[in-house]
Amino acid sequence: MKKVVGIIGGMGPLATVDLMNKIILYTPAKKDQDHLHIIVDNYSQIPDRTTAILGNGTDPTPFIIQSAQRLESAGADFLAIACNTAHFYFQSIKDSVNIPILHMPLETASYLQDNSIKKVGLLATDGTINTKLYQHSCKTYEVEVFEPHMKMQKDVMEGIYAIKGGDLEKGLLYLSKVANNLITRGAEAIIAGCTEIPLVLKSTQSIRVIDPTEILAKSIINKASGLRKKAHSENKY
Repeated sequence: MKKVVGIIGGMGPLATVDLMNKIILYTPAKKDQDHLHIIVDNYSQIPDRTTAILGNGTDPTPFIIQSAQRLESAGADFLAIACNTAHFYFQSIKDSVNIPILHMPLETASYLQDNSIKKVGLLATDGTINTKLYQHSCKTYEVEVFEPHMKMQKDVMEGIYAIKGGDLEKGLLYLSKVANNLITRGAEAIIAGCTEIPLVLKSTQSIRVIDPTEILAKSIINKASGLRKKAHSENKY
């Protein structure tokens, strides 16, 4: 019997829908009943993760824990977090429930190793960059990470918040400029390390975009279907 998936969402809502959509698209199903049972808590009232990490906002930990516990009480067998930056609080969330949680940055780093990618550029929020979520995860799998320079990182944040505000065209303009810069510095691919970024930035002939949301979606399907023995997040945390 397939396991019930719980998604901690709302960070932001569009990114949550994107994860759900990718789970549905990649699930090998011929009828409705073949799809996974997914419980989503689209809790958009969770305070901004980046501002909190940088010391300028409300701690989102209690809010994310509430979401995790709601999903567990609702019957979820394991959880996934539809936000990269929120993984800064992973251990506290994990300690608050009795069910496993997939770790998106580690799932992504494992994918990079499996696909022989040794150098990647990272597009992510200031919070994700500063907490080294992807840098540490990639180091585990011997993958080198290129970060944007300070001015370029400001452009990344402009792009991310433009997407959150519904201006996808502006978001793409900012993000593609930084992605191209990272490629010229030697990156073989670009990690779209914020769940808003894959909404606009896609692979082209000149840029290979690694979508952690897509990787997480496929990991969710495999875990729910019992196609792998243990999640990478369970091995490392």
